[in-house]
Amino acid sequence: MLSGFTVKSQYTVIGIDGGGSKTRGRLVYGDQQVQRVIGSTRVGVVGFTEACERVVQLIADLTQDAGIERSEIDAVVVGVAGIWLEEERQRFAHLLKVIAKDSGFNLQDMIATSDAEIALRGAFGTEPGIMIIAGTGTITLGKNAKGELVRSGGWGIEIDDEGSGAWIGKKGLSACVKAIDGRGVKTSLLDSLADRYPQINLKYPRSIVSAFMDKVFEYHHLTPMVLDEAEKGDKVCLTIVKDAADRLYENIVAVANVIPGDPKTVSFLGGLLENNTMVSKELMNRIKKGGNFTVIDPKGTALDGAIELSYELASGSEDI
Repeated sequence: MLSGFTVKSQYTVIGIDGGGSKTRGRLVYGDQQVQRVIGSTRVGVVGFTEACERVVQLIADLTQDAGIERSEIDAVVVGVAGIWLEEERQRFAHLLKVIAKDSGFNLQDMIATSDAEIALRGAFGTEPGIMIIAGTGTITLGKNAKGELVRSGGWGIEIDDEGSGAWIGKKGLSACVKAIDGRGVKTSLLDSLADRYPQINLKYPRSIVSAFMDKVFEYHHLTPMVLDEAEKGDKVCLTIVKDAADRLYENIVAVANVIPGDPKTVSFLGGLLENNTMVSKELMNRIKKGGNFTVIDPKGTALDGAIELSYELASGSEDI
């Protein structure tokens, strides 16, 4: 059953939420549905071609799991991390249709958009509100009463993404090497890092660099460790967590400043905020201090948003 949404049982639709770490797909037919989870389809990580190939394979797997013909799909909505500009959406959609056609799919009714937009639809339906997503990356998206969108963040860890999981991990890694050099305060995170990855030998500190360059770990892999050490009272990690909450709050304020009316409704999405983490608690405290915001649970997930949009696409196509 789709959270908070009306199921239009006459259509067979697919929704895909392509996040930075995982890609979730759902096929709904009648009152039945099947789901699958695969790896990242983030364009900035795997590229346009690989992302499209993975999406098409996911669509193929979903149709096989459902036991339906490929021609029975009425509409597909794909939300992918890393596409925002109209030219990026058009490029992704065109490439996806070409690759899909080679695999026996005719994706005539298909929309490619940002994963943030399907998440906003999932969180608020057609109502206005502000949604902040914080997982590996982060973006804040707002919608006013006219349906116009406003965004803040979402620049990627290479440029910004302050407050995200990757940012927290990067700050933690920086704190570790500063502690080694004597430029920073000692932190229990360093021992936690060495315990987690045997490739790191603290007798040879540069082994941290080798392990990172060999992709033994990435920034976001350190995020749970930073949170764990913060919960245990490590002052360095506590500071990182509080800084992350402040950075996320700045994005909420930036979007709120463009959307008229008070109080403004805010909803949290993403693994860093949905699982009652210390970051979500600190952000909630920061929002309470700031005032003029009402935090509510999202009506549904990004995948729910993609499915709802796919129903609209299917019914709209039928009306034409």
